[in-house]
Parts: sequence; C-alpha cells; structure tokens
Amino acid sequence: MSIEVKVPVLPESVSDATIATWHKQAGDAVRRDENLVDLETDKVVLEVPSPVDGVLKEIRHQVGDTVNSEQIIAIIEAGATAAAPAAAPVAAEAAPKAAAVTAVAAPKPAGKGMQDLSPAGLRVATEQKIDPSGVAGTGRDGRVTKEDLVNYSKAAPAAAAPVARPTPGARPEERVPMTRMRAKIAERLMQSKNSIAMLTSFNEVNLAEVVKMRKSLGEPFQKSHGVKLGFMSFFVKATAEALKRHPVVNASVDGNDVIYHGYQDISIAVSTDKGLVTPVLRNVQDMSFADIEQGIADYAKKARDGKLSLDDLQGGTFTITNGGTFGSLLSTPIVNPPQSAILGMHTIKERAIVENGQVIAAPMMYIAISYDHRIIDGKDAVLFLVDIKDQLENPQRMLLGI
Repeated sequence: MSIEVKVPVLPESVSDATIATWHKQAGDAVRRDENLVDLETDKVVLEVPSPVDGVLKEIRHQVGDTVNSEQIIAIIEAGATAAAPAAAPVAAEAAPKAAAVTAVAAPKPAGKGMQDLSPAGLRVATEQKIDPSGVAGTGRDGRVTKEDLVNYSKAAPAAAAPVARPTPGARPEERVPMTRMRAKIAERLMQSKNSIAMLTSFNEVNLAEVVKMRKSLGEPFQKSHGVKLGFMSFFVKATAEALKRHPVVNASVDGNDVIYHGYQDISIAVSTDKGLVTPVLRNVQDMSFADIEQGIADYAKKARDGKLSLDDLQGGTFTITNGGTFGSLLSTPIVNPPQSAILGMHTIKERAIVENGQVIAAPMMYIAISYDHRIIDGKDAVLFLVDIKDQLENPQRMLLGI
C-alpha cells in the first residue's frame, strides 16, 4: 500500500519551508519513525519521520524546493522490501593466477561546489572549512549531502581540504547566501527598528545576596531537584513578579489596541549555531525555581541537539536575553515584536561600590530594558527595572512574593 509523506502542519507565522536534506533516496528501505528529510523554516529545522516500515518509492520534491503545509513530498510503499544489490561477476576460474590483478574499488563520484549544496550542507562546509569538491557525494547525481560533510569531518579531519592562505596583497572574499533563519532574524530586527518607538533604560544590580544564596543552597537544591541553581532562575522569577506589578510592560500592541496579558510567558534568548532563538517558558507566574531551571535546561539541550519545535518558539509576552554569557558588559537589546519590552542581562564584574559609607568590592551587573515607548512610559520602564533590582538584591522578597 502506498503511503503519502506530507509536510507537517505549519503554524500561521510560518508560511512555507525549504527542503534542506534528504536522508534517504528513492528505492531505500525505511523504518517507522526514521528521519527521512530535513525541512528548513524561518525558525527551526524540522525532521519528517517515516510513518511506516517500507521502501521509499518516490521523492516528489528535491533539495532547495519550497513546500507548503501538508504538501505531499514523497511516497512510501508500506511493507515492501528494498531490492538486493546485483551480485558482482565472478572471475573465470580458468584465468591464470599469475595474470590476476588486485581490484581497486572505484572511488565515489566527487561532490560538487558550494553552489550545489543544500542550506544545511552549506553551513557545515562553511563552519568546518571543507572544500565540497573533494568529498564523495552519496546524494542523487553525486550530490554532497550534509551527512557526507559531517562524516568527512569526523572521519578524517586532517584530510579536509586545506584553506588556501592569501598571498601578500591579496584581498579574499567569500559570498555565502543567508539561511532562511538568518534572513528571518534580519527581517524581524528591521521590523522592530522601523515599527517601534524603542527606548532603553539602564540600572545596576548588586548580586552579592544571590551569590551567597547559590553557595549556601546550591548543593541541597541540586540534590533535591536534580538540576543546578543558576542565576537565570533568579532573573526569570524576579521578572515574573515585576510583570505582575507592572502589567503594561507585559502588554503588546495590535493595531490601535493594547492587549494586556494576564499571564507571564517569558521567552529566553538562546544562541545556536543557526542563529538566535527564543523558546518560551509558559505560565512562569506559577513556576518554582526548580521548574524554571529544569525548563531552561531542557530547552538548552533541545537547542544543542537541534530538536526545538515550532511550538517551543511560539508566543511569549516578554523576553530575557543574557549577553553576559559572551562577556558583554553593556548593550541595548532589541524588542521582539509583538512584545513590547525585553530585559538585557550582562556579565558580572566585581567592582568597587560604596555601601553604608564604606568602599567594598561587590559582584555587579548592568541590566537594561528596551521598550516600546508607544505604550510604555519611561516611568513604567524605570520602576519595572528598579523592581527587579530590589528583588535581586533582596532575594527573599521573591520567595515571599513581595
């Protein structure tokens, strides 16, 4: 029986997808739930598994094709068995042994150039500095697939084609097309810049009490909940409490209307090798510190493994981004539409401050809030930031919800 393989149902915010990599070719045996093809969208790379055991009978769309929700991309013959490869001819026994020649396996056809790679393959070749013309391709017509490049890099990294060193006076350039995700990020950043009256306010936080709490309670917390107590859960919890008291910061603009959200779905900016993504912790107002840390850990693992789904990235009423992970001391984060505000965390630096008339060293962090000035006044933004500062400098407040 013939089974249709369709593009998964895409949400309204994702109009279409691009065939990135076929992991099977027509005539190959497939197993139920085995990944057949990668589809690249504006936000994530989707895997399309085989619905049944059988043989991939037909591929209807090739790498680089644009496909839409529920469009048929392949046909599988359920329960079929792949044809066995033809046996190699046996040399005639009469041939004299002295004349025998040791056979050398013919090399696979060499791959093609950068322009022939899929978007996923192009990323691997660029990041690993691999010349695809020197890689044996297993795809259709000798095409080099992403898996060919990954396997080549793992099996013989030393054998990768050397990158030519520029000669004195040379001015080398390389033109690489944007991935769909990078293009979408660029589009959204320009949308934010051009459609939002954006302003940024700053403050600084003394994290001495948070550091002390993590040192004293970190070990029992991990033993009890199976996850480490990090800085991010303090910021997420403080943000959720502050959003309750400053609901306009949690609102969004829809035409001439302001939508006030009675819940806190907080997007956490995560950097991946494909670009910045913002998976959403939902109903943070009801989450404990352990729930928040576990949610962040789960998203981090899914991001590393390329397993984030579209549902993970949908929605969000407010965003937190942590440039301090990379050493940023101060920045002006950009609002993620249709949200109206974003909190920027930065690196922790031990600096001299004055406390009770004494100069002491303290772990300090600059924090920033960028906001849509169309609906959020400067007063609201500043008070929101001060609220977060007060909670972090007195973390027992957020434990008591005050």
